[in-house]
Amino acid sequence: MTDDLSSPQPPETEAGVATAEDGVVLLDGPDGVAVTMTPAAARSTGESLIEAARRAEAQLAARRS
Repeated sequence: MTDDLSSPQPPETEAGVATAEDGVVLLDGPDGVAVTMTPAAARSTGESLIEAARRAEAQLAARRS
């Protein structure tokens, strides 16, 4: 299998689902992506995702105006 960096994957439109089990956070994403995180790592990731989403929405809004 060859990685073709000239044609990146389109952005994912399906959200992942997070659950808590036995003191860890499990994130199940599209296409079989699965990540297990400590609560601190999950919280930091969530905060980072929210901030990045806000910036991306602002960028899209600026393009439209």
